Amino acid sequence: MTTLRALIVDDEPLARRRLRALLEGEDGVEIVGEAGDGAAAVAAVGQLRPDVMFLDVQMPGLDGFDVLAALAPSWCPAVVFVTAYDRYALRAFDVHAADYLLKPFDRRRLRSALARVRALTDGRTDVTARLLDLLADVRAGRPLERLVIKTPSRVYFVRVDEIDRIEAAGHYVAIHSGREEHLMRTTIREIASQLDPARFVRVHRSTIVNLDRVKELLPSFHGEYVIVLRDGTRVTSSRGYADRLRSIR
Repeated sequence: MTTLRALIVDDEPLARRRLRALLEGEDGVEIVGEAGDGAAAVAAVGQLRPDVMFLDVQMPGLDGFDVLAALAPSWCPAVVFVTAYDRYALRAFDVHAADYLLKPFDRRRLRSALARVRALTDGRTDVTARLLDLLADVRAGRPLERLVIKTPSRVYFVRVDEIDRIEAAGHYVAIHSGREEHLMRTTIREIASQLDPARFVRVHRSTIVNLDRVKELLPSFHGEYVIVLRDGTRVTSSRGYADRLRSIR
């Protein structure tokens, strides 16, 4: 029997201890680490390369789906969700995840999950593809709450309500949040489609602003506006995108 290298991710120490105790009683399972939050989970996966991650869905800061977003589309372990969600909310998990454990669960249910993981781990590419599909299903129709921005040296998590503006920059977009600027490889159109339209407005073909960061609108020429943000930055809208601005005046 091939040994499964397992990572436990849960923000509750008691839950981690209980799952560790159950896993330690199983043959062919080696616990390689634990993480108490999403950011630590992302780092642990990169360092430890586990075969399976027992991942709590609901965690403060970065939840389980944020962890997946940070890992995809790179190498990712099989995932068993550990959650208190109602079973009806887990249909997408049934399709794409290796399995899920609904709290509270017993040893028999854990063994069933481990059996499903073993059936998947021989096809590593398939595991990653399933997780990408899961992430797409869960986030369909749900505005982004935070952005996952990867660089060669680290991964940044930026809450969307802290963003001032977003600007196109070649094959990237520049995310402006206070004094920070991050480059993210995507298009302005793609990121606009994922943001809450009640809060983020495209004011130019290359610029999106957070309405909560707008201090005032100054009429300019030919139906255009100069948008003054709270930090003093000025952004000029174009005529083609001015209708939304007029509607909120």
